[in-house]
Amino acid sequence: MPAKELLKQNDVKFRLLFEVNPLPMWVYDRETLRFVEANQAAVAHYGYSREEFLGMTVADIRQPEEAAVEPSGDTAASGQGRHRLKDGRVIDVEIASHSISYGGRPSVLAVLQDVTQRKQLEEHLRQAAKMEAVGMLAGGIAHDFNNLLTIINGYSQILLGALPAGDSNYTAAEQIMKAGERAAALTGQLLAFSRGQVLQTKAIDLNQLLGGLETMLRRLIGEDIDLRLAPGRDLGHVRADPGQMEQVVMNLVVNARDAMPRGGVLTIETSLVDLDETYVATHAGMKPGQYVALVVSDNGTGMDAATLERLFQPFFTTKGQGKGTGLGMTMVFSIVKQSGGGMEVHSEPGKGTSVEVYLPSIDPPKVVEPEAPPAKAIRASETILLVEDEDLVRNLVRHTLQSDGYTVLDAPNAEQARRISATHKRPIHLMIADVVMPKEGGRALAESLAPRRPEMKVLFMSGYTDQAVVTSGLLSGECHFIQKPFTPAALSRKVREVLEGDGRSSHCAGG
Repeated sequence: MPAKELLKQNDVKFRLLFEVNPLPMWVYDRETLRFVEANQAAVAHYGYSREEFLGMTVADIRQPEEAAVEPSGDTAASGQGRHRLKDGRVIDVEIASHSISYGGRPSVLAVLQDVTQRKQLEEHLRQAAKMEAVGMLAGGIAHDFNNLLTIINGYSQILLGALPAGDSNYTAAEQIMKAGERAAALTGQLLAFSRGQVLQTKAIDLNQLLGGLETMLRRLIGEDIDLRLAPGRDLGHVRADPGQMEQVVMNLVVNARDAMPRGGVLTIETSLVDLDETYVATHAGMKPGQYVALVVSDNGTGMDAATLERLFQPFFTTKGQGKGTGLGMTMVFSIVKQSGGGMEVHSEPGKGTSVEVYLPSIDPPKVVEPEAPPAKAIRASETILLVEDEDLVRNLVRHTLQSDGYTVLDAPNAEQARRISATHKRPIHLMIADVVMPKEGGRALAESLAPRRPEMKVLFMSGYTDQAVVTSGLLSGECHFIQKPFTPAALSRKVREVLEGDGRSSHCAGG
C-alpha cells in the first residue's frame, strides 16, 4: 500500500477514535497553546462549541495557578489540574498528554477525566476519619467529665434545696450549679460531636419545631436583624432528636447573627427536595430520595474558600478569642449525619452565607406520640439495687434514692451485685446499673439476673454511650436509659417513670 494511502487511513482511524472517545480530548499547538481540535465529549462536558474551542487557548481553560501538564519531547505526561467550564464552574481533572505532530506542527494531544466527584468524596471520607479520631478522644473526656458533673450538679441541687433563699451561701451554691450546667452543655456538644449520645428520636415536623423556637430566636438575634421564616408546604416529617434539632437551628442562627454585627437579614426556609444519585455520590452515608431541606441564610460578612475548607474541623472558630468553642458547626454536622442527612455550605466574602441541611423525609406518624406525663410526687417504698463503679456517683445516687424513701442495696461491681441479689430474700423492684464497668457491664449483669428476678425492672445510666450501649438496644428505645450528668430531681423523675411504666426494661434485659 502506498505511503500516502496508509497515512490517509491512519488519519481516518485517528479521527474515528478521537470523535467517539467517551472522554474529553483535545489537540493544541505546543507553541501558541491554541486549540486545533476538540472532540464531542469535550464539547459536551465543557460547554463550549467546537468553534469556540478553536478560538481559545489552553490558558483560557486552566486556572491561573495551575502548572501545565505537558510532555517533554516524545514522552507522555500525566498529572492533575483544575479547569473552568463555560458556565463558570471549576472542575478537577486528571490529564494524560502526548506529543504529536498535527498539520506539520508540534502539538499536544490531551485526554481528560473529570474527577471532581471522586475528590469531593475523598475529602468527605478524610474529614469523617479525622472527626472519628478526635471524636473518640472527645467522647472519652466527656465520659469521665460527666461522672464529675453528676456529683457537682447533684450536690449543688441538694445544697440549694436545703438552704433558704436569703442564706448568704445560697448565691454561691447557685453559681456552682450554673457553672455545672454550662459544663454539662459543653460535654453534650462533645458527645454529639463524637456520636456518643443516645438520641431520643421521634417523628418531627420541622415547621412546627421552628414555630416553637421563633420567639426565642428573635430575642437571641436582637432587633437589628430581620428574621424571616419561609416554611414550605407538605414537607412530611423527619426522624430526629427534637432537642438535638433545636441545637442545630440555634447554632446556625447564632453563627448567622455573629456574621452580621451591624444587622441584616436572616432567612430560615424549609422545603421538600429530591436528591438524586449524582448528589449523594459525593455525600457519604446518604441515599437517593426525598429530603426535607432546612436552609439558614444571612447577608453578613461571608467566608473565603480557605475558611470554608476548615469549617467543620473540631475546635476551629472564626470568632475572637474566648467567644467560641469551635465545636458548634462540628456538632451540627455530627447531629445531621447521625440523623441520616447531609450538609452544604455556600459562602463568599461580603456576600453572606447559606447553610443547607438535608434530612430524610418520612411519612407523618399515624398516631401522635404522647408526651411523658409528669412524675407524681409520692413517698416511695420500693427496693432498688444500685450498681455503679464510681464511688462518688454511687454515693450521690444512693443519697437521692434514700431521700425519696427507697430501700437501696448498692454495689461497686457486677460480682457483688449478683451476691446481693442472691442473698436478698425480698423483691427487688428496680436495678440501676452503669452500662460500662470494669470486668462486666450493666447489660450483661441484667441478663444474668433476669431468670431469677423476672419482675425486676432495669434503668441503665452512662456518661458515654460507646459500642456497648449501641449493641444494648438503647438507641432503638428498647431500654430505659438516663444520660449522665443528671440532677437528683431528674433521677427521681426517671425512676418513678420506670417503676410505673410498661415493663419494657425487663424485655431489654432478657433480649
